[in-house]
Amino acid sequence: MEHAICTIKLSTGDKMNIQNDLYAQRKEKLDKIIAMGINPFPHRSKRTHLINQITENKDEFIDSKETVYITGRITSHRRQGKIGFTTLQDISGKIQVFVRKDTIGDENYELYKLIDLGDFMQVKGIAVYTQTGEFSILAEEIILLSKNMRPIPTVKEKEIDGKQVRYDEFSDIELRYRKRYLDLLLNPCNRNTFEQRAKIISHIRRFLDDRGFVEVETPILQTLYGGANARPFTTHHNTLDAQLYLRIATELYLKRLIIGGFERVYEIGKNFRNEGMDRTHNPEFTAIELYQAYTDLDGMIEITESLFRSIANNVFNTTTIQYGEYLVDLSKPFKQASMTSLIKDYTGEDFSDFDIDKIKSFMKEKNIEIDEFAGAGRMIAEIFDHFVEKNLIQPTFVIDYPLEISPLAKNHPENENLVERFELFICGKEYGNAFTELNSPIEQRLRLEAQAIAREKGDAEANPVDEDFIEALEYGMPPMGGLGIGIDRLIMFFTNNTSIKEVIFFPQMKM
Repeated sequence: MEHAICTIKLSTGDKMNIQNDLYAQRKEKLDKIIAMGINPFPHRSKRTHLINQITENKDEFIDSKETVYITGRITSHRRQGKIGFTTLQDISGKIQVFVRKDTIGDENYELYKLIDLGDFMQVKGIAVYTQTGEFSILAEEIILLSKNMRPIPTVKEKEIDGKQVRYDEFSDIELRYRKRYLDLLLNPCNRNTFEQRAKIISHIRRFLDDRGFVEVETPILQTLYGGANARPFTTHHNTLDAQLYLRIATELYLKRLIIGGFERVYEIGKNFRNEGMDRTHNPEFTAIELYQAYTDLDGMIEITESLFRSIANNVFNTTTIQYGEYLVDLSKPFKQASMTSLIKDYTGEDFSDFDIDKIKSFMKEKNIEIDEFAGAGRMIAEIFDHFVEKNLIQPTFVIDYPLEISPLAKNHPENENLVERFELFICGKEYGNAFTELNSPIEQRLRLEAQAIAREKGDAEANPVDEDFIEALEYGMPPMGGLGIGIDRLIMFFTNNTSIKEVIFFPQMKM
């Protein structure tokens, strides 16, 4: 159903007054329940069936007259005289509860009269059809499980020009993110996104476990950050009187495990980068990194392509994924093209010779800001970002990256300016980053020392020199391939969401 959004606005003062009045009314009911000697927040409940187990087998429960216990939240409630009709909802579905005073008794009915929308309730009863033919549970006893103190916003709709128009408070996107618990309660389709997220992550684990990978955990608090070009969050350890960092990547610790004798490892975990927020970036995000000994970039291409196709097939039963206006075909081999060849395709300029004067001249002509720390390689990457990235709709491995922006990747065997690296682009966004990993401690030191010089000159995203990691490399690391994928962005693609906030339960918001 298509929804046009139209929000009725109340002043902050009006909203607070309404909320305060309703809270006071519910507090009064709570006090009455307690005065009756009833605990409105009991320790235990009883449930014999999920609601859908009953609604999907109506005749069986009608014929057997089996006594059932169901639990859930009240989503609708009407009472008149000595009878009432209440809709109860659990994770599986909804059902009507038919309450009669002469069935549940006077004292239990007095409790029923104090029930509100949003309360949690346990019902003991049998399945019946009402006089109007509606399948219901005839209550023999009700138990209040949790008293709701704040009215849940009502999702209101009306038809305007043939479209259903929502005008409830929770059409406000920012409010949905700030109060995710209400968003999930009022917008079940959003719960579905997070259920799909869980299935995708579970499948990634199965996929890698079946290939002999071992899932591991590495430190989030680190004495020195590294593994990516990003600014870290810093914190202080009181006992050690030391500055620590929240990790920006898991790479350097995972490589230590390969040095230690593991041959295939992966970690799914949180990374933290102290930088801007937009539709595809959150300061706290989930990523997977994996490392496999005795393979290279081609091995990482095979794993990446197979993983995407496997998720599509096994979680969504298709290899054709709709993302926004695009229909993405994951069944065919993904395209591979070098960064400079793609730039030539979309600009007509050939920068494969890394002629810095020619590159600068082009950037000035196109009014692209030139970073004072940038060499030819970083400028080429900037040109790629401006002119190429948005055009890569079907899956494309962009290979042959500049060495300057890839300090942890192994040199390209045929071009000293390049490394063996790819990034995977789909629908104009990056979904994976992989290297033939650099395993020479001599070369790695030179790369990190060059990064350190850039840091001293003011490049806040350059890597520091990690002496412990270099020492570990000196004990020997086998040739290998490594791959990193942003899980949140992956979920966005497969669930057709254009904002990262839609796939993170509690995204960072402006204060």
